[in-house]
Parts: sequence; structure tokens; C-alpha cells
Amino acid sequence: MSVTSVLTKRKLKKKDTNKDVQQRDMNDLVESASRVIAPLWPISTFAARNPWMGLEKQSFEQVASWLKNTRDVDIYPSASMILSAKNKGEIDEAFVNIELQRWLDSHSLHIPRDVAERFCRAALKLDTLPSNLLSSHELKKLEEEISGLHTDRVENFSMQPISSYIENQEGEGFVHILDHHVIKWCKLYLDESQAGWTMPNREKGFYHAWHRLIQHDPALRKNQRQCLKNWPQEAHMALKQALISMEIPESEIQTYLEGHLLSLPGWSGMMLWRSQQSSHEHALLTEYLAVRISMEYALIKPYLPLNNKRLEKKVSITSLLASWIHWGDLSIEEFSQMSPAKQNEYLTFAYQFDERVRRKIWLEAWEQTNTDRLSEKITSKHRATNNKKSALAQLAFCIDVRSEPFRRQLEKEGPLETIGIAGFFGLPIATSELGSNHSHPSLPVILKPNHKIKESADENELKSYQQRKQAVDSLGRTFNTMKQNVLASLLLPEISGPWLSLRMVTRSFVPRKADRFIRNLRENWLRKPDTKLSLNYVHDQEAEIPVGFSEEEKVNYARQALKMMGLTENFAPLVVICGHGSQSINNPYAASLDCGACGGAAGGFNARVLAALCNLPKVREVLATEGIEIPADTVFAAAQHQTTVDELHWLYVPELSEAAKEAFDRIEAIMPKVSHNANAERLAQLPNFQSKLKNPKAEAHRFAEDWSEIRPEWGLARNASFIIGQRELTQNCDLEGRAFLHNYDWKQDESGELLANIIAGPGTVTQWINLQYYASTVAPHYYGSGNKVTQTVTAGLGVMQGNASDLLAGLPWQSVMQSDHEAYHSPLRLLIVIQAPRKYVERLLNNDSAFREKVQNGWVRLASVNQEGRWENW
Repeated sequence: MSVTSVLTKRKLKKKDTNKDVQQRDMNDLVESASRVIAPLWPISTFAARNPWMGLEKQSFEQVASWLKNTRDVDIYPSASMILSAKNKGEIDEAFVNIELQRWLDSHSLHIPRDVAERFCRAALKLDTLPSNLLSSHELKKLEEEISGLHTDRVENFSMQPISSYIENQEGEGFVHILDHHVIKWCKLYLDESQAGWTMPNREKGFYHAWHRLIQHDPALRKNQRQCLKNWPQEAHMALKQALISMEIPESEIQTYLEGHLLSLPGWSGMMLWRSQQSSHEHALLTEYLAVRISMEYALIKPYLPLNNKRLEKKVSITSLLASWIHWGDLSIEEFSQMSPAKQNEYLTFAYQFDERVRRKIWLEAWEQTNTDRLSEKITSKHRATNNKKSALAQLAFCIDVRSEPFRRQLEKEGPLETIGIAGFFGLPIATSELGSNHSHPSLPVILKPNHKIKESADENELKSYQQRKQAVDSLGRTFNTMKQNVLASLLLPEISGPWLSLRMVTRSFVPRKADRFIRNLRENWLRKPDTKLSLNYVHDQEAEIPVGFSEEEKVNYARQALKMMGLTENFAPLVVICGHGSQSINNPYAASLDCGACGGAAGGFNARVLAALCNLPKVREVLATEGIEIPADTVFAAAQHQTTVDELHWLYVPELSEAAKEAFDRIEAIMPKVSHNANAERLAQLPNFQSKLKNPKAEAHRFAEDWSEIRPEWGLARNASFIIGQRELTQNCDLEGRAFLHNYDWKQDESGELLANIIAGPGTVTQWINLQYYASTVAPHYYGSGNKVTQTVTAGLGVMQGNASDLLAGLPWQSVMQSDHEAYHSPLRLLIVIQAPRKYVERLLNNDSAFREKVQNGWVRLASVNQEGRWENW
């Protein structure tokens, strides 16, 4: 095959050989290559992301092997993590043996089974090969004697950027120089708030703005600037020319683009996300690659062409020989006396049973141990259950793992029933708070809002509130404007210094009092009036989405939420819809603690909307005709569970019936004890919590209000399972805050539609959260974001380490690690447990090909509990 671009080799009809077709073809190649990265949301609207969402048609094992070969990124837990889990009793070694036997059975062995087993068992101890053995004279001599027989054993690698293989005269790799340049241009183009001067020609797109400025970049040499001066004006043509100039073979173009996307997966992920948000930037990822690969060509042009030495790497047999001597109980002399064919068989077996396979076996044993222990908990026959008919109140919480301990503590204190449902409560809305001209989506990022809900107030009160709010906002804008202005910034420290110094001192030494004072001062000044919600449909031709709901939509959303909760009968006098949010100071990842699925939107607003809908007489009348009869004395209220302090804050409490008032008073009475116990349980897991403290509530508030606290809470760390079933299945089980809990009654789901919706929505979200934590734990250098203390918030978009790193896409070290050497999060793939007959699960797998792929390819694990209470692994 000749060395040329795919575009010049593709046979096109004469009428198709035009710019539009070429652009479409290049964009198609870029879109195919983008499967190796995931969209990255701005950190202010943080959303958990599955970094491998585009690779799920391949097995987890295949992706793990590919990443190790192409990027040297290992996505199996490290040996130290595995051994730590083993020492803590989290792994039953009986399952290690089961997984080993399964692996041996799946491979054709050319050596005796007992010899293979002995070797594997010794290697599974995960100790390292002795350095004195690897460097011994005898081993090197043996290697020289037999090396000629094994030179054909190579590992093939996907195409990497050519700049990865070239160094400049100072010994610095060109790929690192290229990354530095690309990061600079990405920051300039994507900046949302930090730059004093915006990038010229930014409105014309990334490539055009770069192309106008690159000719004057003093960071490049004159010949490099000259090379790009007459470069094509269009991004797709520039990308095409760069690929042709570097002689990238047709068969490797997509892989070559993938290599460049994986070089800076954070910045490229942000470009991918932006390209999906508007038609104006739909080709942004193509522009990004055009900039990057054009710059690569300019940097390495003097070194072209290269020999094709980068495509394979021979495997050294030193470690293979040493492994047989160390783990196989063979001497060097015994190995040297083998026939060449036998030697090759032994070395091939050692090559197959490599470190990645060993850690895969341990991971699967770890996961199976967790599955086995969970099944013992929730299939126990000696567990008391609540009587739904006697529940004084029913409280619906988000499925978030942080809700589980709080729900458990609530249920201990009285006849209360708790329910699990996705925390946006099925409402596809964007919310607009009082006095704001802007709205933000309040639902998982995988969905788009269909309605806008506004807060409103009495006109006179609203006008006064807006004036006060404008004064506060103007002060902030003025401060930021002065910071960015060259002259004003010289005066700013003199004006703001005393106040900021005082604030710094008080927040450092008396954080709770300082934060409470500042918060009270703001609230007292603003004095937000009582508000109403715009639930009724308003016709607005200028609005992108309608304001409010039609009468039919009100009923539909109320019905849908009640069915998803399994709450269609036996209503308690008080039903509380509980959103969740958090509070922390000086925390770039604050949005991740509010909701990891909804882009940092807390669930309280949605809770208030749903409660208001369910209280509407007309909605209740229609629901009653469908068999969902809500008693007249049943009242819906809304609250928010503050996860950092484990408190329940009331958001909407309408006029209560006598029975509902009794329930409300009971919840208020027990809440201090519930909060105390939940805080004590949760805070005990934090590494710097002092167990001797007698007031967990005060300590929880300190964590939330101290601006030097790098770990206000654990978030969703240690999440491991998603249980879909009735609360009776898990009631009185201590699930350790590790389980997402969603109510589901298969008896009310004859068609299977409810289960399908739970898997497609919350099931996807929980998997994303699980793999976000998994990736940030096993490969923190690539998928995490490092130490919070050394992070730099950049461009108003995200964090970097230093001033020229990738845009870090994952969780910080403090979200997953107990200490520098001890992981807190257990990197286990999500176990989905469905309480339903086998035929329900079979129907789900048959109808949902995407979910079936996830299960078959090892991205999630699946189990079910049938109507007799028997557990089955799938």
C-alpha cells in the first residue's frame, strides 16, 4: 500500500470530489477516532464520566491490554491494592483458586497441568522477581544461549504520534513540547473567566483563531512559523495536508488520530463535549486535531522521514526465565537441559500468565467475594420488615450511596418508610431561581431538559430583592473586573487587602463562626422572599423550551415518579420528596459532591416541583381514575439531605393535615439523633477524624466550613453495587454506604418497561460513577486529578497540576485514597442486583443490546434475586 492519505486513495465519483465531501470524510474519521475518549464537562458542572464509554463493544480485558500496550496505562488494581484488600479480609482466596482453574481450563496447555498450577499459585502471591536473580550472570548466560530461538516473540503497538519517537538536541521529547504548545492554545480558546483579554478571532473557531496567531508565536522558531504561514485556511484541509506530509499510511490514520486524542485526553475530552453542545462548534474536535497535528509536523519536519521502527517491540525473555526459576521451582541448569521446543512452551506459558492476568484473577476474586457477602446479607431470612400500612411517613431519597446510611438511621427511629429513586425524580427540567435571567439543567447530563421552571414572588418583594441581589452581584463583578484591569489591579490590594486579610484569618482560625457570620450577613441582606413555582404552561415563542407543564404533563410526571418509586397505594399521611446536596468551602470539586450525575445540580428544586405536582387536586383526580388514589389527608413536602453534615433541610412544607402534622413533628423530633448517628458513622471513616470527639455534628460542620479541609466528605467512594428491588430486600442491612438503592416492584411491571427505564437511566448513571471512581483509583496519573493541594483551576473549566498539564478529568487523590499508600475506594466493577423473576431479567437482556454488551464484556456484573428469594449470578 502506498504511503498516502486515506482521502487521496478513496475512490469517489467525480461529482463528490469537492470540499464538502472531503470535510465530511475527515470529520467521519475524527468521529470514529473519538471513541477512545469521553466528553469532559466543566468542573463547575462536574458529571461523573465513564472514560471507556466508547469502547464497550470490546471486553474490559481487551481494553485493559490495549491501554497497557499503547499508553502504558494499567487499569487493573495494583499488587499493593490487592494485597492490602487481602490482608483486610476483603478477598476470599477460595475464589482466587476458582478463577485460576477457570483460566487454566480456557487455555490449551503444552506443559503438565500440575507444573502449570504450581507455577501459577506461586506467581499469584504477587511478589516481585528478585533483582539479584534478574541481574545474575548465570541467567544472562542462559538467555544468550536460547535467545536465538525466541526473537520472533513481539508485541504490536498501535500507531503513536511520530513526535513520541523523536528528541531534540537537548534530549527533550518532541511530544512533550507539542503537548505544551497545544495546552497553551486550548487554554486561550476555551477560557471562560480567567483571561483578562480574550483570544482574537475566537468567534471564528479554534483553528481560524490559532492560524491567525501562530505566525507570530515567539515560542516557535522562524522556520517553524514559516512552515505554518501558508498552511490551509480550513481545518479539515490542514489536517489532511499534515497527514500526507508525515506519510501516515491509510490503514493507520484513525489509529494515528486516536493516539493524538489519548495524548491529552482531558483537553480533547473538553473539545469533544463542546462539539456536542452547539452546531456552531460541531467540528471542534477536527479543529483541535488540525491544530495539534499541524504543529507536530512543523516541529518534526527536519527529522522526516523516519524508519518504521516504532510499530513493534520485542519481548525480553529475561523476566520469563526468572519467573520459572523463582516461581516454577526450576534451576537454571534444569531449564538449560530442556529441549528447545520444551523451553519455548515454558516461556510461552509464562508470557501468557503475565502480571496483568494475575491481577485480573485477583480482581475477579475480589468482586466475587463482595458479591457473595452481599448475597448473604440481603437473602437472610431472619430480617424484620416494616409494615407499609402503618408507616407514619414515607421519605423518597436519591439512589446516591450516601443516602443509604441516612435512610437506615431514619428507619431505626420510628415507623418510617424510605424509598429510593433517581434524585431528579424523573423531571426533565431546567431551573431558574428567583431574580436570575439564566437557567441550568437539573437532571442527569445524559438527558436534555424539556421544561423550564421559574421561581416567582410578589412583584413588590421581587423588585426589592432584585435590587439587593444586583448590588451584591455588581460588587463581585467590579472586583473581578478590577483584577483583570492593568491599572485597577495595582490599586485593588490597597482597597481590598484589610477586608480579605480579616476574612482569611477568621476562616483559618474560627472557620465555623466565620462562615456562619458571612452566610447570615448575606441572607439577612438579601432577605429572599417566599416564592412560587411556574408549574403552569406559559406560551413563549422566544424560549428554547416551554415554561411550566401542560395539565396532561403534570399528571404524566407525577404518575411516572410514583410508579418509579413503587408508591401507588398505602400512602402515609406525609410523603417527603428528598433531594440531596452538599456544602463545602474552597473546593473546586464542590459540584461533584452535590450530584455526580446531574452536573452539580442539587436535587432540592426537583423535589419541590414533584411535591407541588402531587399536591395539585386536578392531578390527584386524574390519578384516582387510574387506580392511584392519594388520600385527602396525605400531604407531599420537599426537603434536601445535606450529605456533608447529614441533615435534612425543609424546602417546601404546605399546610398539613392533622395526621401529616403528627408525622412532621415526629421527624423533627428524631432528626437530631438521626443526624448525630449518621455523622458518627460517616465521619469515623475519614482519616483525620478524631473518634474521641463527643459532638459529631460540630465536627461535620467544621469539615464543611473549613476552607483548608481537603476532604469534606468521602462522596461516593467505595460504591460497589446497584440494588433494584423493594426496600424489604435490604431493610435492616448495613450496606456500609456502598450501595445505590432503587425501589422496584416487579409485580407492578408486567411489561418490563419500568425495569428497562431504570437500567437505561439510573443504571447508566451508576455505572459511570462507578467507573469514574474505579479509573481514578487504579490509574490516578492518567484518569485522576492528583493532589487537591497542588491543583490549579484553569480557564474556569477544570484543574491542572501546575500551569501546563492535561486538563485533569478524574477525581482528586483525596476522594479515593486513605493516605499516600492506602486506597480507600475499592476498585470493583459495579454489581447490578435485580429483584425479579428470571424471565424478567432475560427479557431485559434480550431487548437491551447495549446493556447486554456491558454485562457480557465485563463492564458491569449482574445478579438477580427471584420471587423465592434465591440469588443467581449471570
